Amino acid sequence: MIRTVVERASRRRIGLVVILTLLTALLLATPSGAQDSNRVYVLTFDGPVNPILSSYIERAITQAEAESAEAIVLRLDTPGGQVDLTQDIVKAMRSSSVPIIVYVWPTGAMAGSAGTFITLAGHAAGMVSGSTIGAASPVAEGGAELGDTIQQKITNILAADIENLARRRGDKAVEWARSAVTNARAATAQEALSLGVVDAVAEDVPDLLQQLDGFEVEVNGELRPLALADANVIELPMTSPENTLNTLINAIAVPGIAVLLIVLGVQGIISEFSQPGGYMAGTAGFVALLLGMYALGILNANWVGLGFMLLSFILFFLEIKAPTHGALTVAGVVTFVFGAYVLFSGTEAGVPWAAILGLAGATLLFFTFIVAKAIGAQRLKPAWGAESLIGQLAFVRTELNPSGTIVVQGERWQAELQDGSATVQPGARVVVVERHGFKLLVRPDSSSPASP
Repeated sequence: MIRTVVERASRRRIGLVVILTLLTALLLATPSGAQDSNRVYVLTFDGPVNPILSSYIERAITQAEAESAEAIVLRLDTPGGQVDLTQDIVKAMRSSSVPIIVYVWPTGAMAGSAGTFITLAGHAAGMVSGSTIGAASPVAEGGAELGDTIQQKITNILAADIENLARRRGDKAVEWARSAVTNARAATAQEALSLGVVDAVAEDVPDLLQQLDGFEVEVNGELRPLALADANVIELPMTSPENTLNTLINAIAVPGIAVLLIVLGVQGIISEFSQPGGYMAGTAGFVALLLGMYALGILNANWVGLGFMLLSFILFFLEIKAPTHGALTVAGVVTFVFGAYVLFSGTEAGVPWAAILGLAGATLLFFTFIVAKAIGAQRLKPAWGAESLIGQLAFVRTELNPSGTIVVQGERWQAELQDGSATVQPGARVVVVERHGFKLLVRPDSSSPASP
């Protein structure tokens, strides 16, 4: 009897220990596990849509999926970018197993052109007060004018794409999205909310998460509510290389800066050709030219305008090699101004006239200086080689009667007197008049006494 009671008490103690252990494990594991699964990664991008944004989003998706995050928030401020790159970003976002919330931020930000597609590609979207979205009409690569048929084809394709992205948001959103492509329509944050283009107007990320908590989104064909209450918000900044490259792109993707880089690049290369010296000017010019060309690509510049600008530099270079008393220089200035004007025709960007004229003036001064140096160099007597001997003083080494030997510039030469009648003794000075092969024609130097 006593043994039975002891066994029962022992079993109760063991059971109690097991229960306490399980409860402790649950209490310790639940917050951590909830925190891990309730992570929200926040990305921030400001600038034209470029390959950096694409790699940034793909890296965030990979990390968020690996850690089973609840959502990704992309804070976006962009004027737009290239269509093919935007389509790649949209595909990556729509195939993500982690919901992506696009948030047009901060106040004054815009999701223009390609940014409209990216915003609508998000599983949910929000905007801050004072931001705008839209104006997604297509612009040709290089800013060139498109034919009516090609323009219509591209517009219809993009309109169909944006309709597909907006269809889950209702008819009003679809109508607005199509109009954003066909008529460059834009909307404020409040207008976008009323049309169903975005799901919230929030002042910051916490406000956005609070408003979208419980909001149902479609992820890879399945509906799921967003569990954003008490989310563990984690900033996911760009890596140092990404940030450096994006900062560089933002700095050069300005019309005036892009043109300046082109000008400096060509000037550096021409300086290297006209006055070689260590390759520094040529190397710096080549780098500046590459950066300028890349910036023009981002800005959808008109390559015809760039062609005229490069033609102007060719005219300047020809003026250096074969001076025409300014005719080619004037033609170069006119061509440069026209090219800089055409460079951004057909795009929203542009270079102010003051900047164009200023760069033209600076370019004119640069080439005027180079031309003056070139003409001056052509007028100088040769400083080396056989021609440099003409006009030099020489000492007679053996009697000139009328032939003999002389020493000029430390070298011994066969020489002959110009008139052939006089005799010049060793030690006297003569002046080199001409050169005939390996013999120099000389005359006596009457201005100075002879030297031993």
